[in-house]
Amino acid sequence: MSDVPQYQSIKEWSIDDRPREKMLAKGRQSLTDSELLAIILGSGSRGESAVELSKRILADHKYNLNELGKISIKDLVKKYKGVGEAKAINIIAALELGRRRQNTDALERTAVKSSKDAYNVLYPLVADLPHEEFWILLCNRANKVIHKQSIGQGGVSSVVVDAKIVMKCALEYLASSIILCHNHPSGNLKPSNEDIRLTQKVKEAALLFDIIVSDHIIIGDNAYYSFADEGML
Repeated sequence: MSDVPQYQSIKEWSIDDRPREKMLAKGRQSLTDSELLAIILGSGSRGESAVELSKRILADHKYNLNELGKISIKDLVKKYKGVGEAKAINIIAALELGRRRQNTDALERTAVKSSKDAYNVLYPLVADLPHEEFWILLCNRANKVIHKQSIGQGGVSSVVVDAKIVMKCALEYLASSIILCHNHPSGNLKPSNEDIRLTQKVKEAALLFDIIVSDHIIIGDNAYYSFADEGML
């Protein structure tokens, strides 16, 4: 029997060692540069896995992504077996995105510290609508808006909202707090009994996940009603 180790494709590796599966199971930070590059390549060549090919490419560039970023599509194709034009383009495109990210300022998120702040964010979403719509603002621990979501659209005097949908969205975005909102096309800002019941239902459900319902804003004609300001929470 030969002592030469037999080549194994990535599909034959342990699931924990496969780049894509490893990312799904452990997160992107757990992957090495060669594993990330292997995902971009998608496959290697006969006798060399995508990870092995990635290691060789990185080694040739001193394991430095800035150095790798200087290579051309033509040189990648010419120098590395298993790297065709499409794969070379994928590599260069990924490196270019990384370069542009370094030169892009972080997105400034709107901070909501009062009912007026919430109203200013929500008013453009529901102002002047002839029907009721229900929206939520999801915020992080710093009370900065991380997502806006429409939950339901109704008629001229009501909108049906499922508390489960509200919570599903909040959990998907790992929100720390929720601000509920809907409009009253009539201009009457007084909350209905159903508005009060829904607010309480969402509040109780959110507490199970350590999420706070910090307000429920009802928007009318250039004015609003805040559950928080009125002591309704």
